[in-house]
Amino acid sequence: MLLAVAFLVAYVWPILDPRMDPGIRSFLIVLSWTVWAAFGVDLLIRLALADERVSYAVRHWYDVLLILLPLIRPLRLLRLIVLARILDRSVGDTLAGKTLVYVSGAAGLATGLAAVAVLDAERGAPGANIRTFDDALWWAATTVTSVGYGDRFPVTTEGRIVAFVLMLVGLGLIGTVMASVAAWMLQRTAAAERPEA
Repeated sequence: MLLAVAFLVAYVWPILDPRMDPGIRSFLIVLSWTVWAAFGVDLLIRLALADERVSYAVRHWYDVLLILLPLIRPLRLLRLIVLARILDRSVGDTLAGKTLVYVSGAAGLATGLAAVAVLDAERGAPGANIRTFDDALWWAATTVTSVGYGDRFPVTTEGRIVAFVLMLVGLGLIGTVMASVAAWMLQRTAAAERPEA
């Protein structure tokens, strides 16, 4: 988790501060690749320890892809969702509490990472209208909630890929909230109709 946080800093800081000292930028690039290599070593060790390596690799295909495709290595930050397990213990067993924690965490993480990723892709592109972090955050918030005002939109291929992934996440989050609310209402209705003994 500490490596994921270190990667987050190394990835986000140069994007948010494009005029940073070149020495710090070089250090952060080295840090980013070092963390990526550490995740690669971690995967190789887990593969070596697995009884059935191919089966393990197939079951953990996302880890394999994230190591093999360094262009999408920011997705390694999804390991931060381990924090949800810690929060899960504190919200108890209520569906509403768990849904609130997971959806809030996923929405915040997805929105923030997408804003940084789209800013990285769009800043300086010809015809781009997402030029600052404020623009990128506004775009990400309207996209993840499926509002999509259309005042900010990606023009680069990389930015559109980020948008596509964020749209899928947004649809998943909305679907999760709707399903959880419906399940909660059904449970309440069933409990109210049950005769007391």
